[in-house]
Amino acid sequence: MSDIIMALDQGTTSSRTILYNDKGEAVAMASEEFSCQYPKSGWVEQEAADIWRTQKNTMDAALKKADLTLSDIAAIGITNQRETVVAWHAETGKAVGKAIVWQCRRTADYCDELKAEGFDKVIKEKTGLVTDAYFSGSKIRWILRNNTEARELAGQGKLKFGTVDSWLIWKLTNGKVHATDVSNACRTMIFNIHTLEWEQEILKKLGIPEDTLPEVKPSSGIIGKTDKATFGAEIPIAGVAGDQQAALFGQAGYEKGMSKITYGTGCFMVMNTGSEPISSPSGLLTTIAWQIGDQVTYALEGSVFIAGALMQWMRDDLTLFSDVATTEEMATAIESSEGLYIVPAFVGLGAPHWDPYARGVMVGISRGTTKNHIVRAGLQAMAYQANDLLTAMTQDSGIKTKIVKVDGGASANNYLCQFQADILGVTVSRPENVETTAMGAAFLAGLAVGVWKDTDQIKAFWKEDRSFHLSQSQEKVDQCLRGWQRAVERAKGWAKA
Repeated sequence: MSDIIMALDQGTTSSRTILYNDKGEAVAMASEEFSCQYPKSGWVEQEAADIWRTQKNTMDAALKKADLTLSDIAAIGITNQRETVVAWHAETGKAVGKAIVWQCRRTADYCDELKAEGFDKVIKEKTGLVTDAYFSGSKIRWILRNNTEARELAGQGKLKFGTVDSWLIWKLTNGKVHATDVSNACRTMIFNIHTLEWEQEILKKLGIPEDTLPEVKPSSGIIGKTDKATFGAEIPIAGVAGDQQAALFGQAGYEKGMSKITYGTGCFMVMNTGSEPISSPSGLLTTIAWQIGDQVTYALEGSVFIAGALMQWMRDDLTLFSDVATTEEMATAIESSEGLYIVPAFVGLGAPHWDPYARGVMVGISRGTTKNHIVRAGLQAMAYQANDLLTAMTQDSGIKTKIVKVDGGASANNYLCQFQADILGVTVSRPENVETTAMGAAFLAGLAVGVWKDTDQIKAFWKEDRSFHLSQSQEKVDQCLRGWQRAVERAKGWAKA
């Protein structure tokens, strides 16, 4: 039997495929970027066909690099941008309209209506989520109300909805399987995290036909197989998890209280809370981390919408630098940000503020402000946002975190990691392999097909690259945080004024 696992890592701005051997080592990787569209302020869309095309291209490229064919693969694991919604024709497999991306705020007004009615309490109780445009449910409702083709197909029983994992599974199986896993389903705002079923009361309220939705499966287990006629081999799709849950799994966060921060397009902090869901008065999300067999592991999560996307904006639109790798040198070329703060609320603020009408601000600009100050303040903004999450998480869970693991592209930046440790006041630990999202998907798939026997075996693969410790006085940290809090207040409610 083959011991090579293929991980499909479908993100907001790129698709990638990584092949792992039985020691958890990457043996080949391919990546391809694709674009988002912004038709109106706060709206974010993608072509679903681009998501599949780029993912398929990277599968082929990774296999070619490793000199393998699909038949050499033991299993496929999928991890994905989560709340993004795709609608497609059940018979043709073609997307209906654009994919609505998780960052999109077009349904903010409807979410306000639900809150005004008090229905947000039902949503919180059943799904563990706050009522926000971030989640998939209101996006599905919007498609049904605003896309005539989708509405007609739904009436004929020919429409399918899914998060990106479901879209990829449908394509890989050539329409034979319409499925998702619990970690993606629990991000839709229409899934009951206690009964592990689509919640009928919420479906009725939002007008969503249940027959359009995928079957919900555990995160580790064979969901389906690639279509032999299309791909030349039947390979089990055996692991599926939303990107942040997959990152926690890849970081070996298997014990209660273990936490990680992923710096991707957004910034996400997840804490394993064990076998029981913990409610969050602070506006964090009570979510499902993963399900293996009958065992469900829950988590608390805080979501920041814009993190790495801020640096991408500085690179592509402001042209402050040509390579993100130079930002560490730029940030350390000056002694301080000179009171400059950036709140990157381009599409509103996520946890714990949940303000869809907030917009980005840069405050404290003086004539002496340079691009180095802007870059340094941008990196600091990521750390400040993560601190907002950890503060709320500690308060809600009662769990005092001593070590936070970090991953994602920006975690390679030593300045960011050191500033993060200073602001959090805890040790920040960076692994040797920061591609923990793809690794988590691979581990879930490998467990299902016997490449690895249990999580204890997988845990031994995790190795630390470097740890960062508090290096600033509490007085200095408090001063920085006061400035950040003032800046956040100035960003709030801007688009509603």
